[in-house]
Amino acid sequence: MTRRTRLPAAGGAALILVAGAGVAAAVGFGGGSGDGSAEARTAAPGSAAVTRQTLADAETIDGELGYGPSRTATSRLPGTLTALPDTGTTVSRGKALYAVDNDPVVLLYGRLPAYRTLQPGVEGADVKQLERNLTALGYSGFTVDDAYTWATAEAVRAWQDDLGVPETGHVELGRVAFTDGAVRVEGHQLDVGAAIQPGQAVLTYTGTRRLVTAELDIDDQRLADRGTAVQVTLPDGRRVAGKIDTVETVIRDGSAEAGGDTGAETKIEVTVAVEDQRALADFDHASAEVTFIVSERADVLTVPVAALLALAEGGYGLEVLEDGTSRIVAVTTGLFADGRVEVSGDGIVEGSTVGMPR
Repeated sequence: MTRRTRLPAAGGAALILVAGAGVAAAVGFGGGSGDGSAEARTAAPGSAAVTRQTLADAETIDGELGYGPSRTATSRLPGTLTALPDTGTTVSRGKALYAVDNDPVVLLYGRLPAYRTLQPGVEGADVKQLERNLTALGYSGFTVDDAYTWATAEAVRAWQDDLGVPETGHVELGRVAFTDGAVRVEGHQLDVGAAIQPGQAVLTYTGTRRLVTAELDIDDQRLADRGTAVQVTLPDGRRVAGKIDTVETVIRDGSAEAGGDTGAETKIEVTVAVEDQRALADFDHASAEVTFIVSERADVLTVPVAALLALAEGGYGLEVLEDGTSRIVAVTTGLFADGRVEVSGDGIVEGSTVGMPR
């Protein structure tokens, strides 16, 4: 179950009113004995210093340390599965992801899935994607564009010769699989020797870099901006810097509890990249925590939230202690976070001492 830790934000003000209700009746600036002098009231039993710091309102979500979301490689060919890489194996461009009828299904890089046979006369973005891969693998003699020409076919024949497959000059649908980059084989869906049909899952894979994956409720989508810096707490307590790498909306099947079905839920799946991969080297799959910064205020004056006094005339004040006397100073509050609150007001400076009510 996902654990959420919501640090106090502006909504914490209502809590202060309740906690300070007994103070609000005795502390005021207008009329009666509420003149703010030391003699007008009993000094607070404790004290705290006004500090200057960066205050951050954050939300912490449970995540999973691993290799990111799992994907499925699906065969587009009928035949017999004759080879599979071991789980944990890294497969890079130009290498076999698996084999059907003893011919490799080759991994190439690209975002557009293979969806047709490529041969002379065909044009499109998938042609350009193939030609980019051929160039990266060292083949030449053609122009990298969206046209599959006879020059492209000659390069494909040379590539097929090196692979040890029939030199047809065209790329049959199902003989290449496109992924964003190198992959790590996570699991097998079939055993070697199995008969397969088009559309049948063969194996699952992930990326090769260790990532942290977390799920947010749809209401928390504002936290999930690609490129935003986050903090990752590792299982051993160490904290490392991370950055939101991908954001994807996913549908999760509901769980049946007490004989009922909760129905499907929409979630925001976030993957967090960690630049310092060495910090993750001791972990394969483990839990981790991701802290998202909701808002941040740099170089502000702060006091403990408990130091705030609810004033009879509205708003908040602080009891400033100096030279054995005390006075009440009205303050403007800003960000509430991590048990502290941003404050500003006349005479409130870094290092001031304020009272702490019980």
